[in-house]
Amino acid sequence: MTLRLDALGQRYGDHLVLHGIDLTVPDGQLLCVVGPSGCGKSTLLRTVAGLQPASEGTVTVDGTPVTGVPDQLAVVFQDYGRSLFPWLTVRDNVALPLRRRGLARAERRAEAERILERVGLDGAGCRHPWQLSGGMQQRVAIARALVCRPSLLLMDEPFGSLDAQTREDLEDLLLEVHRTDGATIVFVTHDIDESVYVGDRVVVLSPGPGSRVVLDLPVQLPGKRDQIGTRGLPEFVELRAEVGRAVRGAQGYPTG
Repeated sequence: MTLRLDALGQRYGDHLVLHGIDLTVPDGQLLCVVGPSGCGKSTLLRTVAGLQPASEGTVTVDGTPVTGVPDQLAVVFQDYGRSLFPWLTVRDNVALPLRRRGLARAERRAEAERILERVGLDGAGCRHPWQLSGGMQQRVAIARALVCRPSLLLMDEPFGSLDAQTREDLEDLLLEVHRTDGATIVFVTHDIDESVYVGDRVVVLSPGPGSRVVLDLPVQLPGKRDQIGTRGLPEFVELRAEVGRAVRGAQGYPTG
């Protein structure tokens, strides 16, 4: 899916959150959005998802204006604990979106088990979310997003509350999913290193009110990425520094 934002603006009453956002995300690209806390990153995702109408400008998916939640869209939230139903098993949590497709219960469960195996949770389907670690719960949330094979995947700081090792594991899972499925992904994060590691492109937003794009940077890193080798590349260090300068400059801090 190709996502396009034209002069997008968003307000809460008299408070201007986003202003003049122009972006085109080509089909199959993984776009990372970075910016200071409170700049409107989550608001941007909710607007793209059709959960709230734009105050200004337009959002289009494959040329069609977004007036509600688009088909073939999935969202992964940061607060995975609240997005999973504790009274349902892991398998039934993952299978839940398939009800809309009218699949029989056995088909839903089989598809959920397939996706759980893919995200490294083979054998966990009969457990409940509260019986799992935070990283495993977030894998469940990712599996639920993937079960319908979305063409557009929105992720709102999904790894922000996880420990460093789990975070790296899920970053690599995201890259594998993107490489295999080819979905268009918009990934919000406050972590500069993460944005460069997983992204095909990084966009930096300015502080509010009226956040705007202050940097739109393609990420060109050679070969298949890995946590040790990629992060040690001179190209990675240079890209990370450029994004860091944009974030600090947008907030008024010295960049030299």
